[in-house]
Amino acid sequence: MSLKLNMLPPSVNNMSVRVFVRAAGLPFEEENVWGQTQGEDYLAKYPAGLTPTVETDELPKGVLGESCAVMMYLASREGRDDLYPTDLSRRAMVDGANFYTMSMLYPLVARATYPRLSFAGYPGEVAMSEASDDDKEGARKAAEEAIPRILETYREFYGADGGFIGGDSPSIADIRLASTLEFLAVTDLDLPSWTKDYMQRVESALGDAYTEPAGDVRGYIAQVTGQAAA
Repeated sequence: MSLKLNMLPPSVNNMSVRVFVRAAGLPFEEENVWGQTQGEDYLAKYPAGLTPTVETDELPKGVLGESCAVMMYLASREGRDDLYPTDLSRRAMVDGANFYTMSMLYPLVARATYPRLSFAGYPGEVAMSEASDDDKEGARKAAEEAIPRILETYREFYGADGGFIGGDSPSIADIRLASTLEFLAVTDLDLPSWTKDYMQRVESALGDAYTEPAGDVRGYIAQVTGQAAA
């Protein structure tokens, strides 16, 4: 089945789906749509104007957005129980972790990192207001300082401190979480050791499927921070 993945290389939202299609061994065409997402052609296909999106004729509208939804759909289509468990108790943990990432963790990560990454913020955020630079930095710092407590939920409840979420190998929840954590390299946070071990464990288990897309994110971070990529 023909599958086109529209993506932006520096984005961890996009990285998660880029990792997934590689980990699942899916045939796909990948297109960098930097600077195109607000254009007439892209908006005609996906009015949200966001990435990542996948395009395939089997979808009702021919296109699907939202990283977790894309991974859920493709894993279900391909019968990849290893990446998205069919056992309801395990799937519940994967779904719960993904929704927690997108509703609680990622908004804080975005507020803490977007100003330093030179990414546009979301409407209504302090960073997008007429507030002073000091107030904007105060808001960014407050979001940054709230992240460690949010991360503890993955350790205490989802078992990310010693294994993976939902099973014995990385699931789509691990892909989404580990990708999100990549952006924290641009913050002042001293991440707990279990978080660093978890990221290394996910990358080691997925190999090049993870490392290749992660390289684009890490390269961009190195560029904006003036540091050499690891």
